[in-house]
Amino acid sequence: MNELKLRLQLEQFFLEDIGDCDITSEQIFGKEQKGEIIFLAKANGIFCGEDVIRTGFALLDQEIKTELRVKDGDPVENGQILAAAKGRVAHLLRGERVILNLIQRLSGIATKTREAISVLGSSHTKICDTRKTTPGLRMLEKYAVRCGGGHNHRFGLYDGVMIKDNHISFSGSITEAVKAVQKTIGHMVKIEVEIESEEQLLEAIAVKADVIMFDNRLPGEIKEWISSVPEGIITEASGGITLENIAEYKDTGVDYISLGFLTHSVEALDISVKVVIEDEVLDKF
Repeated sequence: MNELKLRLQLEQFFLEDIGDCDITSEQIFGKEQKGEIIFLAKANGIFCGEDVIRTGFALLDQEIKTELRVKDGDPVENGQILAAAKGRVAHLLRGERVILNLIQRLSGIATKTREAISVLGSSHTKICDTRKTTPGLRMLEKYAVRCGGGHNHRFGLYDGVMIKDNHISFSGSITEAVKAVQKTIGHMVKIEVEIESEEQLLEAIAVKADVIMFDNRLPGEIKEWISSVPEGIITEASGGITLENIAEYKDTGVDYISLGFLTHSVEALDISVKVVIEDEVLDKF
């Protein structure tokens, strides 16, 4: 994860939530009153958010001490202490909600990714994400997919060519679209083509696409058509694939399955923040 970009994003998130001040905490607590909080898992899952906790509190107050009890990608259980932070109470409370919101969402994505991999049960086919991410959170959400054991598709429109149905319609054909790109694109950038029929598959092969995506195709169709794909062309399946039917794609031979639901509609992992009173919950650092 890009540390500089993370700091910049967290600064914006804090500014959105804090504004000019935390009017509640500043009225209740003195500037030097110290305290301690813990992050507690309330459900089983996969944790993601080490750098969010460390960097987040450090931005608010460099004197806040944080202790991580788990690492990104670790399985966690209901009731497990994930992390602790100790320092000025007003500063702990100022940052806890933004940090908690982020690690809950990221851990939810990591958990769903790990579940999808497990349900698929394939030693060959890899799970990857899509661009269906929350605006402003793409770097973090794609990192969470990796923490769950998945892989990243392109990060944006800038780092990979993906010729979809609308590109094909405007261009007139797959051949015309691919050839237009091949004239100018650098050799380091792959060209992916989305296909919906066997005819389109053969056309994409003939024009030497680097990656072919089977869009909204049934497992039986993919398994039949993929035999036509020569070695050296990467294959991907996407569209209409859910946790309920993903196991049906296990034996299709496809290299990747991209899943939008990993990021666009994931349920946050239940994590809460608890106050430590007289070291009843957590030993001193």
